[in-house]
Amino acid sequence: MSDLWQSLSPLTQDALFLCGLLAPLVVLAGVLLRGFAPLPLIIGLFRRFFWTNLAFVLLIALSVGLGIGLLSQERALRQGTAQAADKFDLVIAAPGSEVTAMLSAVYLQPNAVPLLGGDVWAEIAGHDDVEIAAPLAFGDSFHGLSIVGTTAAFVDYLTGGGVEGAIWENHDQAVIGASVNLVLGDHIVPAHGHGDAADDHAHGGHEFEVVGRMEPTGTPWDRAILVPIEAVWEVHGLANGHAPERGEQLGPPFDPDYMPGVPAVVVHSTSLPTLYALRSAFDSRSDTMAFFPGTVLAELHRLMGDVRQAMSLMALLTQGLVSASVLLALFIMARLFQKNMAVLRAIGAPSRFICTVFWSYAMGLIVVGAGVGLGLGYAAAAGLSEVISARTGVLMPARPGWPEFHLTAGFISLCAVAALLPALAVLRQPVLRSLRG
Repeated sequence: MSDLWQSLSPLTQDALFLCGLLAPLVVLAGVLLRGFAPLPLIIGLFRRFFWTNLAFVLLIALSVGLGIGLLSQERALRQGTAQAADKFDLVIAAPGSEVTAMLSAVYLQPNAVPLLGGDVWAEIAGHDDVEIAAPLAFGDSFHGLSIVGTTAAFVDYLTGGGVEGAIWENHDQAVIGASVNLVLGDHIVPAHGHGDAADDHAHGGHEFEVVGRMEPTGTPWDRAILVPIEAVWEVHGLANGHAPERGEQLGPPFDPDYMPGVPAVVVHSTSLPTLYALRSAFDSRSDTMAFFPGTVLAELHRLMGDVRQAMSLMALLTQGLVSASVLLALFIMARLFQKNMAVLRAIGAPSRFICTVFWSYAMGLIVVGAGVGLGLGYAAAAGLSEVISARTGVLMPARPGWPEFHLTAGFISLCAVAALLPALAVLRQPVLRSLRG
């Protein structure tokens, strides 16, 4: 049986698991509703106690929405950060923290990192199977947006060729990310540093003209300003990576003797063995480290697994508390409808019909509340994702997923079983006492 289950596709497994979670609801509905049509009575109860029913539905919706929002947001965070690192096959940097280097190179977080020399870049770029060896230079900003020095080939690779306008042709031009609030033809003056520590006047003699805009990438690079790396070096009074007779050249090849240090080099190759060979070669040296951002992220996500389990446990505890609250509320509602049920019993309605009416009424409220909660949870996660994306530049799609459907289905089935207790409690009350109120 285990082998058969493992042979099924993930979609089939999730669908079957969902059906299994809903099985108690379906079985109870089939047993209780067989031969009865309680819908007119249930609709009457909905109308007569509208505000009470609405409060009950909102209670369930808010609690279910909390659990759904937690699970959906956690998954969106993992998927968004992984997608942002998708284009960064291999990063080579000076020895230090891989996490810090990744945050700087991939997510453009300002950090103080050691530099690689020009001879290291030449060694990387000279490898036969390396398609792109893009040096990155950080340190400047414009109104809080990172200014990154790199090569035109890396801009083309990062966007897949999707650039409105053009990529720079001289040292004083720039390409902006899709989310940068500038237009082609605008001029910017770089500030040295980031945030409150930025010096707006340190590079007052330099400015860049915006000549291109990248297509959206769903990464922090959408909120970056990309310029020729030569310009970054020149702005800081350094050699521009080329011998004096080639001082106006843009992009590789660079002259190692005239190439200032760089925080990181992004390496791209279609050959996976080449990437592993480069990682092995540059990760075992005293002057470099090499890592796959995806591997570092996987390790971070593994460490975050405890957080994920805590969030899942919180969601389950929330559902348990809500189920207990729902059960208590149903007992209270059973007392509220006691007289109505007694009238039905007095005119000869079967006990199973009485039980079916109350159970169906309760499940109607629970299913509607859970459905509304499912929508509220996704809406809350989507709103929070928009806020986080706006602050970090990382696109975090909060989409419906199977875990949320499983959680909702389990909650509904648990409540379906629990709703039998107040439904049966209605039958235990003496008819005359119930009629007298």
